[in-house]
Amino acid sequence: MLPKTPSFRLDGKRALVTGGSRGIGLGSAVALAEAGAHVVIAARSADEIAASVTAMTDAGLSAEGLQLDVTDMAAVKDALATPVDILVNSAGLARHSPALDTLEDDFDAVMQINVKAAYFLAQQAAKGMQNGGSIIQISSQMAHVGGIDRAVYCGTKHAVEGMTKAMAIEWGARNIRVNTVCPTFVRTALTAPTFEDPEKRAWIERMIKLPRVAEVEDLMGAVLFLASDASAMVTGTSLLVDGGWTAE
Repeated sequence: MLPKTPSFRLDGKRALVTGGSRGIGLGSAVALAEAGAHVVIAARSADEIAASVTAMTDAGLSAEGLQLDVTDMAAVKDALATPVDILVNSAGLARHSPALDTLEDDFDAVMQINVKAAYFLAQQAAKGMQNGGSIIQISSQMAHVGGIDRAVYCGTKHAVEGMTKAMAIEWGARNIRVNTVCPTFVRTALTAPTFEDPEKRAWIERMIKLPRVAEVEDLMGAVLFLASDASAMVTGTSLLVDGGWTAE
């Protein structure tokens, strides 16, 4: 008898995507919904949430919106009071500066969103996953290397990788898988100023070994893979979508 390819379908699954109204978060939400999941798009901007949900439902996808500040721990707890099968945390913040010039307020703000919020989102999601589930943190290639002017950002993403491994060990017996997706620079509205800087653009193109920069669509398959049964034995690891950046 031939082996059967595991399904990438997510019919009957409920997913929460934070930072889900734009960029990688929206791409993740669309990928999950196209595979059959009901997706809750969580973000801070009510207008952006409404626009994204409308676009998805107009396309025949199952989606609803939730206004959420991921740094509000009480709100996070409330948001996950209804259990989910899949959590994709795409909420994040970057404030770049030379390490000698880092301001304490910037350090605290980036740590609050990228580490503390990520930790407790995963914790609350896991508490409700009685029949197993998949937790996916959108991390970064900078979780595996260093970068000029990125000491704080790199520190937060390295922290996410560490807690992901520990959570995967603790929650594996409950069939809860915890992984990260680590993209390179992705062309979004947020990264537009970086790509418009000729020096930075040249650096990005030099470090990416493939002959183009990344688009949101390049992340969608990775998220779907980690959310589905196709990755049923994948936990405690990172899926690098970096065009070969970290291969050196």
